[in-house]
Amino acid sequence: MKGILYTGGELTDLVSFARLPSYLQAFLRDQNGVVAYFGGLHIRGCVQEPGWHSLADVWQGEAAFWRTYATLLETDIPFAQDCVGNQFLLRGDAVFFLDTETGELADLEVDFKHFLFGAEKFPLDALGMEPLRGFQQKGGMLPPGQLLSLYPPACIATPSKQPATVKPVPVAERLAWLADFYRQIKDLPDGQSIRLKPTE
Repeated sequence: MKGILYTGGELTDLVSFARLPSYLQAFLRDQNGVVAYFGGLHIRGCVQEPGWHSLADVWQGEAAFWRTYATLLETDIPFAQDCVGNQFLLRGDAVFFLDTETGELADLEVDFKHFLFGAEKFPLDALGMEPLRGFQQKGGMLPPGQLLSLYPPACIATPSKQPATVKPVPVAERLAWLADFYRQIKDLPDGQSIRLKPTE
């Protein structure tokens, strides 16, 4: 992987580690999670701290994704995320992509190994790195423990002249905002308009 900004330390959450498939265990034994592609991909580790790097927090904790998103199962493993907080999950041996704004779930039709190959070969497309690239071109840097906040949200159509505001925020803050946004829109009928309050 290129552009590595962070690697996890010692395996300190052995309970979660024991529940993982053998190929993910092998990856995490070598490096207990990683932030790569200058923040474009964060693969979580089996750690208790820091919280933003903990697989257990988003898999089994109070803010676990399956508790919020109707498309997910409790057994789905949210092993990684992209630069804006969309999730990559393992369901069986297949990698799925969760759009955390809308809750839409897509089968990427690859296994873990081929997901990593695709990210390495085509990071911009495979990891949806356009927001990060634009942020970097303006001199921005996304540090470990942060995600990019997009406003307006990517799923909302806006006039083409209105650029999105992109800024780094802590991982927990971004994921909480996305979950709240999803809860507000998930039951809206098609064509229903919503009014957004600008972020700070």
